[in-house]
Amino acid sequence: MKELSEYNSSYRYIPIIAGPTASGKSSLAIELALKINGEIISCDSMQIYKGLDIGTAKVTQEEQNLVPHHMIDIVDPDVVFSVNDFALRTINVIEDILKRGKMPVLCGGTGQYVTALYEGIKYVDEPVDKKIIDGLYAEFDKNGIDDIYSKLETIDPVASAKIHKNNTRRVIRAYAVYLSTGKTFTWWNENSKKEGPAYPFKLFTLDYDRSIIYDRINRRVDQMIDEGLINEAKVLYDSGMLQNSTAKQAIGYKELFDYFEGRCSLDKSIYEIKLRSRHYAKRQLTWFRYMEKRHIIDINDVPTTLNYIIDQIS
Repeated sequence: MKELSEYNSSYRYIPIIAGPTASGKSSLAIELALKINGEIISCDSMQIYKGLDIGTAKVTQEEQNLVPHHMIDIVDPDVVFSVNDFALRTINVIEDILKRGKMPVLCGGTGQYVTALYEGIKYVDEPVDKKIIDGLYAEFDKNGIDDIYSKLETIDPVASAKIHKNNTRRVIRAYAVYLSTGKTFTWWNENSKKEGPAYPFKLFTLDYDRSIIYDRINRRVDQMIDEGLINEAKVLYDSGMLQNSTAKQAIGYKELFDYFEGRCSLDKSIYEIKLRSRHYAKRQLTWFRYMEKRHIIDINDVPTTLNYIIDQIS
């Protein structure tokens, strides 16, 4: 672990602002960066993609002019981008910001991205028998995901708590890991090459009551529709770039694709965006509550909160 004193004697920690979607992370991070001469690094697995702007709630160009932002718009939507890719690039960005005499401020809601940096985890590819994967997909096609997910809950409750049942690919992958190796998906994660974090980080999380965050999500989706999300999604749909990519899983796009293909009404599509966004926020809250040594942010008192964070990192 590198000590920050070799770059700036005033600081001991690099702050990470994390929390669920629509919680106000970006605004808080900008306020913090302005106060500590900082630059922001996004920890969002969908904001890395070019063209996914409104639906991923990217900061505006005006906000980026106010404070430099990194790890946004770095790859095309058809590019596969892993957690390890994110961590390696981000470490290089942190190094560059520190060398220029500024403070990195990490901000985002993708749990795996935050955890990879905060805990210094290098995720490894677990050895999985392709025949087992194929067999589980055949079982899914015949009977659905319920039975497979139930088995995963029994053998690996930690993984099942973090993986939504509707995320078929990850459910099958996690259960296939156990069938292939005799060890759980959680065991493989915990025993990944773990060298510790590259820098001393301090984790601050926005932890809302669910009813409040759900209301914020519903209002934000309505705002996205007003700002042109439907047109943005149609451009991406017509381009065909999202057909076989990770970016296709971004909430706010796949639901509208169903509308474009005539499988549901526009109202139903918007309803699904709100519903899946709320489900995602619930998983985010659960993920960050599991993380150790986090500091809960009082978003209702921003000036006091900013001073508290500054005190913690200096």
